[in-house]
Amino acid sequence: MSDRNMQLEGTCFCFGDNINTDEIIPARYLTTSNADELAAHCMEDADKDFVTKMNAGDVIVGGANFGCGSSREHAPISIKAVGVSCVIAVSFARIFFRNCINIGMPILECPEAAEKIKSGDRVRINLIEGTVENITQNQRYAAEPFPAFMQRIIEEGGLMAYARAQH
Repeated sequence: MSDRNMQLEGTCFCFGDNINTDEIIPARYLTTSNADELAAHCMEDADKDFVTKMNAGDVIVGGANFGCGSSREHAPISIKAVGVSCVIAVSFARIFFRNCINIGMPILECPEAAEKIKSGDRVRINLIEGTVENITQNQRYAAEPFPAFMQRIIEEGGLMAYARAQH
């Protein structure tokens, strides 16, 4: 497994509890499945300037129940397409969690990190170990890493790419 895809670093953008899929990608943009068009409106209803402030590789930090709401895959697709490298949260809505894994979007449930990280903090994430290092605050947090097969799905870029690579 390549460590390159499993070690991430970025600046954090923090959001609260119960960020729903309509806040991640508003329903008015669901007339397309084009990832670039979805990316242009990522997090628009939670922070209208998010896409202009963030850079590729940055990290979203959420509270409890991140990604609640509808089961649409558009939400994690927009996050991945805008260039977010990982989403850290206290917890994820189950369908959002599955959709992220299915498209190869790295996520980590880490309540301590989600509660202590502030917007603007710089973090380094090791998905293999399940660690989050807050470079700004000089703190380290531990999450439960995904099992090896799920790490391979993320590294391959999603479930379909993983399945193709198996044959």
